[in-house]
Amino acid sequence: MKKLFLIVAIGLCSINVINAQNAEDVKITPDNSWFKVGMTAGIPVGDSGDFSSVNAGLDVRAQHMITPNIAIGVASGYNHYFAKDDFEDFGMIPLAGYVRYYFMPKGFFFGSDLGYGFLTNVDNNSGGLYVNPQIGYHNYDWNIYGYFQNTFTENDFNLQSVGIGVTYNIRFK
Repeated sequence: MKKLFLIVAIGLCSINVINAQNAEDVKITPDNSWFKVGMTAGIPVGDSGDFSSVNAGLDVRAQHMITPNIAIGVASGYNHYFAKDDFEDFGMIPLAGYVRYYFMPKGFFFGSDLGYGFLTNVDNNSGGLYVNPQIGYHNYDWNIYGYFQNTFTENDFNLQSVGIGVTYNIRFK
């Protein structure tokens, strides 16, 4: 219940930030909005390290720059966890909002995803609160970043991994 309250509170705060902008001022252009598509690779840690040895995934994002340095967007994709000997492979589908802070038009950034992670091929556990802080480097076309992904799932199981990701920016024309 606490996790649900946290998600709702953050969602309401995000809506207030977005609504604070005048709707007439928000224009989607190739200079401020684009898609990001890429791949991730990680090593499961904590509870998930007992069941899986490595994970790989697809990262899909839509981003809008609300200032020259701050971006908001939505993130999804798929993370596949390759099981150790006596277990079965399983996956996680995140559905999250995100915020990033870019220090300069080219260089370092940091940010985080926050949403819900849906588990696949797992009995008695549908998923939970998804948090994915990141720090990385970007330029006009590419982003490369390190991450610590944590999904606080049901039944006191935390799905965690540490890894790297690479995304390509697909700009509107």
